[in-house]
Amino acid sequence: MSDLKPSEIVKELDKYIIGQDKAKRSVAIALRNRWRRQQVSEDLRDEIAPKNIILIGPTGVGKTEISRRLSKLTDSPFIKVEASKFTEVGYVGRDVESMVRDLLELTVNTLKSREQEIVQEKATHIAEERMLDLLLPKPKVHAQSEDLSDPHFEIIVEEDKSSSTREKLRDMLRKGKLDERYVDLDVSERSMPMVEIFSNVGMEEMGINFKDMFSNLIPRNTKRRKVKVSEAMDIMAQEEAQNLVDMDKVISFAIDKVEQSGIIFLDEIDKIAGGNGHGPDVSREGVQRDLLPIVEGSTVTTKYGPVKTDHVLFIASGAFHTIKPSDLIPELQGRFPIRVELDSLGKKEFVRILTEPKNALLLQYMALLRTEGIEVVFEDDAVQKIASIAEEVNNLTENIGARRLHTLMECLLEDILFDAPDMNEKKVVIDGKYVEGKLKDIKSDEDLSRYIL
Repeated sequence: MSDLKPSEIVKELDKYIIGQDKAKRSVAIALRNRWRRQQVSEDLRDEIAPKNIILIGPTGVGKTEISRRLSKLTDSPFIKVEASKFTEVGYVGRDVESMVRDLLELTVNTLKSREQEIVQEKATHIAEERMLDLLLPKPKVHAQSEDLSDPHFEIIVEEDKSSSTREKLRDMLRKGKLDERYVDLDVSERSMPMVEIFSNVGMEEMGINFKDMFSNLIPRNTKRRKVKVSEAMDIMAQEEAQNLVDMDKVISFAIDKVEQSGIIFLDEIDKIAGGNGHGPDVSREGVQRDLLPIVEGSTVTTKYGPVKTDHVLFIASGAFHTIKPSDLIPELQGRFPIRVELDSLGKKEFVRILTEPKNALLLQYMALLRTEGIEVVFEDDAVQKIASIAEEVNNLTENIGARRLHTLMECLLEDILFDAPDMNEKKVVIDGKYVEGKLKDIKSDEDLSRYIL
């Protein structure tokens, strides 16, 4: 559990996300409260529930990015799901409990990969011994006479010879001199029958993982392949690393990590709220009622064991253009006590987004073109112009926030990106006039800009 102070969390988020100070403060407090909960006495610890958050704002203002960066910052299990893909039990679609199963699956795989990295050196050593056994099979020693009064003499001589040869081979193997040689390797593979047994809902409700069940019934087949020594070493090292990992320990740790520090990001929560007054309303309220026990805290059955969601942090987000958070069912509203409105982005924010973050858009394009040996320089007036056009187009058409900048940059640099491999000029300076010339026609034609930008 991270012990970062709220101010330090906000400072880290500022490196990637421009503005939205209220949202950053809210998630920083929610995260710090998790650490605080771990410090209180055990009898009170289970009573403290996480304060779930609803982020309200138009698309492209940083709702998802804040949550994703937060999980990376604190190494918390994180999953993003669209609430609109769930349907009420009884209709075809995804069961709401599947998001907890998916989160645990991701966490188990992540932790398993880390454990494999830790034992990689030992696995490589074991793989090396296996490879030497393949390259130099142990000699069979036959008795030459009936007199076995000193039976070990010949065996020791043979072992000394093979030991010397084995060490020479080991040295050659480590220096890569045997990489191009081929060996016969038995590779295990399972042929799974490609049969869809039930729909998603049916399988998840039963809590049975049919793939695992059949994999235990069907014997593991081994196929002999002729592979290069270098490739065979990788295959064997990977197999040995998997064998060395204690999966029971990994699963136990993953369940604890999900229960204590998991973050589930529920996007498009406004799409399952009523209040539109038209259109198909089937299962919308049903999805909310299905979500309720998960958010309140319940036990979800997974193939790795039961997972409690009592202390999982839920961050919901939605544009809420035509409806309000109050259109959600009252019980669900009560489980999201913190509501934060994110600001729309204007020219000032666009300029900062283009230049300030660690992964700034201009830096990305400059790095991409540098691979072709071309140095692109953006003048200050060009950056101002791009930001100004982005704001203008957002106001005239749909407001898609910072995503508008991606579209504008692609239109602006299309010719350079296309011609880059054949360009003789290795330095390109982009100024305000260049930007105006490239985007003038599209910006001026409102109907055209609706479709292109």
